[in-house]
Amino acid sequence: MSLSDRIHDVHPCDPADYVPFLVEGLRVGMMKPEFAECLAGFADVFDVSRVAVSLSPLLNDHGSRSQAVAGVLETLREQGQIPGWRGELYPVNRTFDEPSLFDMERAASTLFGIRTYGVNLLGYVRDGEQLSMWIARRAQTKETNPGKLDIVVGGGQPVGISLRVNLIKECQEEAAIPESLASRAVEVDATCFCTLRPEGIRDDIHYNYELELPRDFIPKNTDGEVEGFYLWEIEKVMEVLGAGDEFAFDSALAILDFLARHGNILSNDPVCALLKRHKIESN
Repeated sequence: MSLSDRIHDVHPCDPADYVPFLVEGLRVGMMKPEFAECLAGFADVFDVSRVAVSLSPLLNDHGSRSQAVAGVLETLREQGQIPGWRGELYPVNRTFDEPSLFDMERAASTLFGIRTYGVNLLGYVRDGEQLSMWIARRAQTKETNPGKLDIVVGGGQPVGISLRVNLIKECQEEAAIPESLASRAVEVDATCFCTLRPEGIRDDIHYNYELELPRDFIPKNTDGEVEGFYLWEIEKVMEVLGAGDEFAFDSALAILDFLARHGNILSNDPVCALLKRHKIESN
């Protein structure tokens, strides 16, 4: 096993294997054929054909689309087809800056394969020349990647707030990092992937932030989503990361980017070339 295996773990989706999801003729997602067949029972909301699933053209504004889709999703939820209901809305669009065509329950996003967004915080500590990173272990009750190792803070991007506001909120909830400290975080890059996971199709862009934390700071979880934190020297982070899939796959990608930025992975290392190729293929 090696660091490069963490990149190979993220197998890109082939759109040819899925049914496109269209709104106003724009492809905003993709779904498994069996889920497309399920939506055929809601003909007033979805037009289902052999080649695509389209939102009905009679739903021609943000409000009517959001309301109609919400009704379908509630029905599917009652049928047990949407586990892990969050009560949190995600925008449906093609790029982060594009206006939302409609909003959708977060738990259904992977069924429709829509692009979703999130924020990551890579919290690190310097002690002279030694670099360490705060690592979290996800609670066993999490819907995705239960019990896996993770970065110190990460969260999805709901409608209605900015990336920065969301980051500060997640810092408080997941690690009790106060706003006065979280506001110092620096946006560095983004990790992107489109891959099939047990929960469905994940087409994600995660905006990565870095924050140098004081040596005496100890994170504390407040929302029940983390069962513990560890401060690991960067050499141990690399060792565990390369030894197997103990890290959540998306956090592994964010950490690899961090290691490359900080020179822990040299620019001529094959891992850097794999990271660059992965970013190109995921966009």
